[in-house]
Amino acid sequence: MSNKKSRLEQKMETRQNIINAAFRCLDAEKSLSSVSLREVAREANIAPTSFYRHFKDIDELGLTLVDEAGLALRQLMRSARKRITHDVSAIETSVDTFMEFIAEHKNVFRVLLREHTGTSAGFRSAVLREIHHFTKELSDYIVLREKTAKGLADLQAEAMVKIVFSAGAEALDADPEQALIIAKKVKQQLMLVQLGAKHFTPKEQKARDKSSL
Repeated sequence: MSNKKSRLEQKMETRQNIINAAFRCLDAEKSLSSVSLREVAREANIAPTSFYRHFKDIDELGLTLVDEAGLALRQLMRSARKRITHDVSAIETSVDTFMEFIAEHKNVFRVLLREHTGTSAGFRSAVLREIHHFTKELSDYIVLREKTAKGLADLQAEAMVKIVFSAGAEALDADPEQALIIAKKVKQQLMLVQLGAKHFTPKEQKARDKSSL
């Protein structure tokens, strides 16, 4: 039994090594679609044939990278929300945490950012799914913390996520001083969205819905 467990652990470690190697292969010029199996195998220090023991093909690896990137970001933001106190706003803590993530894991964020509008329909769909999860968690948090109606919280969360991801794209190639400026600007933008949501009444929503018919 112990030997079986040891082999399973070794297999999982090799799989994670391949995932990490694939992230390292990415940069500002290279997307998931342009990374080859041999390149990943070489970076992971395994034989190309060993790759197929863990992934069906390079596309399956790419989808796994999208899932890993989305999960890593969501887990980080969950932990950030747990650190929020009455003395520090949710926006301050969340933006600072997000910008730290960008600085330390550029290639991880590049996967979500680039494949969102990439050439692969499968990758685009996977990224949209991760963004949906990210938005839903933020919406649930807004409902819980601000006692906002679900529909309005969904709109607020969607607007905030779009602003944050756009700022992340700017921050990818920014120097530390520029990153601070971007962070300050996005905090102000998110505060404006938050303030607008607090003053957006159901009556105004009905009027807008009626006018759009």
